[in-house]
Amino acid sequence: MIFEIKTRTQPITKESVWSAWKQVKQGSSGSGGVDGVSVSKIERNPRKYLYPLWNRLSSGSYMPLAVKEVSIPKPNGGIRHLGVPTVCDRVAQEVIRRDLEKIVEPHFHPSSFGYRPHKSAFEAIDQCERHCNERWYVVDIDIKGYFDNIDHTAMMQILETYTQEQHILLYCQRWLQAPVQRGNQQEARTTGTPQGGVISPLLSNLFLHVVFDQWMQENHSNMVFERYCDDIIIHTRSIEQSRFILDKVKRRFGQYKLTLNTEKTKIVYCYRSSRPQLGEEEIATTPSSFDFLGYTFKPRESVSRTKEKFCSFGAAISQKSVSRILQTIRDLRIPQQTTKRLQELAYYLRSKLLGWIHYYGRHRLQSMSRIFWTLNHRLIRYLQNRYKYSSYRRAKHRLQWIKRHFPNLFVHWQYGFT
Repeated sequence: MIFEIKTRTQPITKESVWSAWKQVKQGSSGSGGVDGVSVSKIERNPRKYLYPLWNRLSSGSYMPLAVKEVSIPKPNGGIRHLGVPTVCDRVAQEVIRRDLEKIVEPHFHPSSFGYRPHKSAFEAIDQCERHCNERWYVVDIDIKGYFDNIDHTAMMQILETYTQEQHILLYCQRWLQAPVQRGNQQEARTTGTPQGGVISPLLSNLFLHVVFDQWMQENHSNMVFERYCDDIIIHTRSIEQSRFILDKVKRRFGQYKLTLNTEKTKIVYCYRSSRPQLGEEEIATTPSSFDFLGYTFKPRESVSRTKEKFCSFGAAISQKSVSRILQTIRDLRIPQQTTKRLQELAYYLRSKLLGWIHYYGRHRLQSMSRIFWTLNHRLIRYLQNRYKYSSYRRAKHRLQWIKRHFPNLFVHWQYGFT
């Protein structure tokens, strides 16, 4: 252990700081915040950075530095602002996050799935698909700029109802109020918790637990829902019930200074052939599909255990996710990687392909065929460029020969996408 044994006023031990550092080091990209101190720099001399961090945390004198703002383009053309704390700040947040999670986790609703231990997006998707086939309507809730509009006063009041631990309240308030650095300028932050912070997902979960989950359980327990952080799906039995709960949710969120994105929030009709259809006017105006966690839910043909076909309301990879993956494949510039052997390309692509298949292929894997057709096409172009084949057809025949003799070379070939 790299720390000296000293008594401090706050119940933060040297072991908790060291354990948090190992967690941050394992899950961090390595980049630093406004101080420019990276993970590798701390790793070379941990005592120089972690001992002062523990010393200040345990004495209550730790003050976080500004959060560096990084802009990331969204697939729809917008911009998402992420906040990047310093590495030491991430370690400090991990220490407090662990203490706070032990307190609040038992209170969370079973239909809240985001950023929770032993919960996953797969469970949310499975439950959503099941509820879509049991109830006729869905209210797809989209909160406008949720992370940027969390009210600090309300957040601290919620925290105080669940814990009176002074070190948790002290540091959570300081992180909420930490300034944002845009370029060379720092700006004070009066609302929101930055996306990218270690403790932000837990604070945002706790906020919506009180604002939405708990409120739904107490006042509208006849309805079911799934929530993954700020992505909310409510299932209802009629169009009137959908309009009713949408109006109630708008009012409830307004009490906490949150607003709904009117362009993305919608009522969806979970149509199946065995259900009575809407009137002509409602059919024309009511959507019959929605996106949730990278999947599109809509009427789909399914096959029963007795091989009979029927219509269900199911999930498959969304068009947005397909477009994002295709853009990633284009950015890899596979046809131009002629200095690499095919085996090296297969190894390089393995982790990406496994990640896509294991997540998006869980429901209706065949819906990903366009992605793998595009990948095969680019592999043909790669062979054409590397071996100077005069025609596309010749390179295609070469790839087909490789598939027959080495069917497990690329991950997607193992799933039948040849």
